[in-house]
Amino acid sequence: MKVLVISCNTGGGHNSAGHAVEEQLKKEGIDVRFLDMFSLSGEKLSKKVSDCYIFSTRYPALFKAAYMAGSLISSPRHKSPVYYANKAYCKRLYRYLKENRFDVVVTSHLFPAEALTALKKSGRLDAKTVAVATDYTSIPFWEETELDKYIIPHPDLVEEFAMRGLPREKLYPLGIPVSGRFQCQISREEAREWIRANIFPQLDCGKRLYLIMSGSMGFGNSEKLISELLKRYEDHITVLTVCGTNEKLKDRLTGAFGANENVLITGFTKQVAICMKACDVLFTKPGGLSTTEAAVANVPLVHTAPIPGCETKNALFFSERGMSCSSSKVKEQITYAEKLCMDRNYRECQLEAQRANIPHNAAENIVRELMDTL
Repeated sequence: MKVLVISCNTGGGHNSAGHAVEEQLKKEGIDVRFLDMFSLSGEKLSKKVSDCYIFSTRYPALFKAAYMAGSLISSPRHKSPVYYANKAYCKRLYRYLKENRFDVVVTSHLFPAEALTALKKSGRLDAKTVAVATDYTSIPFWEETELDKYIIPHPDLVEEFAMRGLPREKLYPLGIPVSGRFQCQISREEAREWIRANIFPQLDCGKRLYLIMSGSMGFGNSEKLISELLKRYEDHITVLTVCGTNEKLKDRLTGAFGANENVLITGFTKQVAICMKACDVLFTKPGGLSTTEAAVANVPLVHTAPIPGCETKNALFFSERGMSCSSSKVKEQITYAEKLCMDRNYRECQLEAQRANIPHNAAENIVRELMDTL
């Protein structure tokens, strides 16, 4: 079996999900390649698309309006401008697929799903096609795609996806795939010692550790959250902040807190899993992937303000099931974090809810389903 995993360079979550499937396929000894669809038109275009996405999310009202508009015009009865925009990639994608002869194509992003749908409708695609949804809701335009299978995050979402127009028999609630690193069985103490030995030698392993993550692109009001934490706890805590690829945010935080030995700041890192394992509480925006990673790592979780749209739904899905605490207000976020630290029963209830609702082996189950597809 030869598999193509295809994504798009709009935020790190879609790519992370795709790479998690790729990682598991390689473990199984299956021939697999990973592709950013926009790179078929050159790396410059891929970067432009990424930059446009980042720009749109920095204006929450604009992003929310676009998401709501998509929800209103999205329909299984007719194709949207989103479909026709991605259909433009058909020629290049067809050439790539024909040259490499894949048996199965997996996509963790809507845009390649639209292009694959156009190829299927024109009779130019023999490979089986599988989509992996990476948010805890049916985002606009999934229903105008026509792939063979759809992997969705949770059984409770089957009805929503079906109501949006996706065939119920094509829905497989297997979970969102994450890297095996998040399943690592390591204690909090061991994780902290590793961080001190390999990343931050100044880390005081005996202090309470709060981890702040703002997504791969570095969104959110990290500066205010850090300030409030320091105001409340002074030097009795350590704050570890991951800024992702947002160098401006990293520089701003370094300028504001770089002299404070209780604040540790890093940019993009591949050590997110061990940082999660080391923390007492994780503050993160409710991205589908980062939230799932946190649940698989099984750490106390406080959701910060979402990018309006699917992240709002992600936060609601988790908080309704007791898997996270959620607030857009910094002081309330800190109050939740304090309760998770001090109230053992409250903390254990949240962790148990994560274990009960979020499969840690989604990537394995998805690969098994891919093998059954042929």
